[in-house]
Formats: sequence, structure tokens, C-alpha cells
Amino acid sequence: MAQVKIYARREWLQGRRGALSELIQSCLAEALGLPAEKRFQRFIALEAEDFIHPADRSERYTILEIHLFEGRSVDVRKQLIRLLIARLSAQLELHVNDIEITLVETPRANWGIRGLPGDELALNYAVDKA
Repeated sequence: MAQVKIYARREWLQGRRGALSELIQSCLAEALGLPAEKRFQRFIALEAEDFIHPADRSERYTILEIHLFEGRSVDVRKQLIRLLIARLSAQLELHVNDIEITLVETPRANWGIRGLPGDELALNYAVDKA
């Protein structure tokens, strides 16, 4: 399970949501083994005055906050971060200084999904992928 929030300036997100969504999902599938249809993403389009950041970030500055079930190895989490940075740079021409990614792991028991605590769900993918 992964819930993704994408924060960026409204004018930069305009016309890029589809490409960003596909790119993010491809990285989640490759690094974490998530099924393609398990897409949970929220785009938070901010006005410039509502997105305060250091001067060394541009108008394309983008933050990805990804909430995950805990259980993946450090190597798998780093692979996800590296894939996202590489593809955001190459495919959307984002400078690495304009990319920030935070992974937040939560015990499955702390999630409520489809009427059950997350640790009681039957999943069709592995969470403890090494």
C-alpha cells in the first residue's frame, strides 16, 4: 500500500498531472512491486504565495510524500527514491534540487482500509520485499 501526495505550484502542475501520475506509479510498481491498478495519489496544487521554500528551489519545486506500510528494506526504499529522482529528472526535466521525497512508514495495524485494519487485509503483493 502506498498513498502519495504531490505538492507543487499550480501553474507547474497544469498539464503534467497525467505524466506525473504514470511516472510515480511506474516507480512504485518497479521498486515495491505494487500492482498497476493500486494507484492512490493526491495532487496538491499551491499558489506561489502558499508554497514557501528556499531561494535555491525554482518554480518547479515538487515534493512527494509517500505513506507506506512498514516492512520494506532500506535498499528497497532507496531504490524507490533513486528511481523517482532519475525519472523526474529525465522525463519531466526537473532539476534534482527541485525534487524532494519523503517516505513515511506506518505499521499496517494503523491503517483502516476497506473496513478492516491494514494488518487483517489479504494483499496480492508482498510488503516485506527485500
